[in-house]
Amino acid sequence: MSEGRLEVVHETRYRYTERVDVAHHIAYLSPRATTHQQVGATELTIEPAPTQRIGGQDCFGNIRTLFALYAPHDALRVVARSRVRVAAAAPLDAAASVPWTEVRQALQYAAGRPYDPASEFVFDSPFVQRHVQLRGYAAPSFAGDAVTVASGALDLMARIHADFRYRPQSTEVSTPVLEVFRLRHGVCQDFAHVMIGALRSLGLAARYVSGYLLTRPPDGAPRLIGADASHAWVSVHCPKLGWIDLDPTNDVVVGSGHVTLAYGRDYGDITPLRGVIRGGGAHTLAVAVSVMPDDEG
Repeated sequence: MSEGRLEVVHETRYRYTERVDVAHHIAYLSPRATTHQQVGATELTIEPAPTQRIGGQDCFGNIRTLFALYAPHDALRVVARSRVRVAAAAPLDAAASVPWTEVRQALQYAAGRPYDPASEFVFDSPFVQRHVQLRGYAAPSFAGDAVTVASGALDLMARIHADFRYRPQSTEVSTPVLEVFRLRHGVCQDFAHVMIGALRSLGLAARYVSGYLLTRPPDGAPRLIGADASHAWVSVHCPKLGWIDLDPTNDVVVGSGHVTLAYGRDYGDITPLRGVIRGGGAHTLAVAVSVMPDDEG
């Protein structure tokens, strides 16, 4: 499948046991354009209709929508519909990237050195902290100064996929990355956070990517873990190759069945929908995602 024309529908429903008087929300639900992804029609429907609504980009170039509701309500429904065209990534020549020690050195601070935007993704972030245990886990994948960044990252991805078990509802958003590392199980967000933490612990730059997977793969292709829900993977800074996207949950290089929403330091930067409310009591949340071939594309 060299190119995917896909339609994405992401529906979120909140129901509250008590009336919500005021609500402020941020949504990262609109796909961004990338070198491999063209974005066609996008639509974000919010019910009840918000009192205020503002669209724009964040500091990483992601598309976000801020909206507020000042009318009392006991339910919230947000539906994002998008059409995208995703090209398959070119075959990855891991040997063509730069040795990882050179990349690490280039990302370190030095007086007078030009600013490299990739350095934003080397440091700790709220959900991903560097740690000696993560560095020790990553080390076998980068044994030797001549190992390239891409080669080491591919090996690390394969090891995480082999060592960790995908187990829905086994962790929370707030589960620390070291706890996931100890448990050796979690969901796609956890797989991505562990890999990012391991790479950053070596001094390399890695960012968190939110998105989706094709719900029904082409005939003969395996069904990927994480379809029918929001998905997450890792983007690794590889000079000469650019940023390469790797999916440790499925041990694959990201291709035409992946739809990119946003880039961030971790999940907290680009949570699909979050907010603060006054009132509401308890609530129930239901999320449904569908990514299907776009017959109208």
